[in-house]
Amino acid sequence: MSPRLELRAITKRWPSVVANDAVSLEVMPGEIHALLGENGAGKSTLMKILYGVIQADAGEIVWEGRAVRIASPAEARRLGIGMVFQHFSLFETLTVVENIALGLGDGSALDPLAERITEVSGRYGLPIDPHRIVHALSVGERQRVEIVRCLLQQPRLLIMDEPTSVLSPQAVDSLFDTLRTIAAEGCSVMYISHKLDEIRSLCHRATVLRGGQVSARCTPAQETHESLARMMIGGDLPEVTRRSAPEASPVRLALHALTMAPEDPFGTALDNVSLQVRSGEIVGIAGVSGNGQQELIELLSGERLAENAGSILIEQVPAGRLDVSRRRALGLATIVEERLGRGAVPALSLVDNALLTTRGSMLRGAFIDRRALAAFARQCIERFSVRCRNEQAPAGSLSGGNLQRFIVGREILQNPRVLVVAQPTWGVDVGAAAFIRQSLVNLRDAGCAILVVSEDLDELFEVSDRIAVLAGGRLSKAFPAADLDAAAIGVMMGATHRRTGNQPIPQADSHATSA
Repeated sequence: MSPRLELRAITKRWPSVVANDAVSLEVMPGEIHALLGENGAGKSTLMKILYGVIQADAGEIVWEGRAVRIASPAEARRLGIGMVFQHFSLFETLTVVENIALGLGDGSALDPLAERITEVSGRYGLPIDPHRIVHALSVGERQRVEIVRCLLQQPRLLIMDEPTSVLSPQAVDSLFDTLRTIAAEGCSVMYISHKLDEIRSLCHRATVLRGGQVSARCTPAQETHESLARMMIGGDLPEVTRRSAPEASPVRLALHALTMAPEDPFGTALDNVSLQVRSGEIVGIAGVSGNGQQELIELLSGERLAENAGSILIEQVPAGRLDVSRRRALGLATIVEERLGRGAVPALSLVDNALLTTRGSMLRGAFIDRRALAAFARQCIERFSVRCRNEQAPAGSLSGGNLQRFIVGREILQNPRVLVVAQPTWGVDVGAAAFIRQSLVNLRDAGCAILVVSEDLDELFEVSDRIAVLAGGRLSKAFPAADLDAAAIGVMMGATHRRTGNQPIPQADSHATSA
């Protein structure tokens, strides 16, 4: 059998770095082929070359036995190549069906296409309403749109860049069933992920990149989590270390019967949400995307004001009606899930992006202290190992994981008393994820009260002292993480939302305990 795809000595140089250095690989029909590497190793650049977004400086692409030049994504789609990007390519002001119609580019009528979207998304366990406006969707829901758009094209090669970063365990299982099905039907899959357990269970072969070069090739099922990590980062994976949370410490963030209707008609209303987060504690919130996480983060950060000032207390101060700046003055920092556009402005330099949340401390009267600001940006780059040209590099030029390191560092270096963080390691490699999680734990050990909203259950168990589940806009009681297991939380994440917040967690086995 001949390869469906061959990449021969692909090279791509940027002014400050060689992103791909003579990279070669092949993918067979029906194969699920993993592409592994640290953030900045060259994976996304290589896939953008294959999809026609950028052009290689040297090398050859051989598609189904013939050399081709893929000049654009439209040409890639005509060849039968589809791609789900890590950072989404959706128009915010259009509906799901309108976005997909533009992506298909075949003049499909919207009403029949909406029916196809509903049918395909339901069949593959990726439910999405075709008539919702994209700007009102959570990150997880937007990812479903991207995946469904590709599946509708019936590709012969499907490129998936971090497709499960914000999916629930049940949705991941459903997606894997889908990928195995389409692979059995002859479609090839290029699968980029930092979740090594996924790679080992799903992928037939793997190519590992390090520093833009192929550093290893392997059969993932024959490797261990540790051996794959060593191939990627060139050493052993660091483990998160932590000390026990203090038994009694002051409450720094409190929610009291927080109730709010969504601004978007398709959003999720928050229903009587109550929670306390103490100094020196990390509380994790698990839940399937679209169950109120976005609405909760907006209310906590001050992007949206609560109806009752006392429904949100920061350091015992009623803050529900305070704006973002006044909450930051109380010691609150926020890391949002959407890096580009909300966490950082792509066209601005890292220095100017640092100013977005540090402006209070960087002002000297009416003037910005540019020297102090540049020093702060350099400190963030150095302390959090951000790979970039220098502090003047545009945020949009960084890989997703390196930009996440910078954003996390920007907030942590301000020594907040309360930190609210959404999807802290979304789309970052295993080494960077461990570093970010350890940074959160270190901040917690220094006395910060931290609320982590994540769909990565392994992450929540690794960093959290207590875990609650957000379902249908209702928040469960927060249980000690040691008393829970992933199966019990997974049941709650996928449940219908009929129970109240005080009912016990459903038991998956004898190891999970209820309140």
